[in-house]
Amino acid sequence: MITKQYNPSQLEVEFAKAIKELAPEIEAKLSQFKIIGVEDNIKADNPMVRIKITDTDNDPHEVVLKIIQKPDQV
Repeated sequence: MITKQYNPSQLEVEFAKAIKELAPEIEAKLSQFKIIGVEDNIKADNPMVRIKITDTDNDPHEVVLKIIQKPDQV
């Protein structure tokens, strides 16, 4: 399938949604962290998923994933 729109592309949007939905499974693989919130901005040029986490000391942390699809290489 040739991508005609990249800002955001359907792949970027679906990938961001999938990561958000997989947060419980991701948390299960984190040994010392608990996910306390997940926010997304799937309408952005490059969709983003912001994951809010606490560690064993209850200190807050954030991981931000920006989804960028490279242009098709034909």
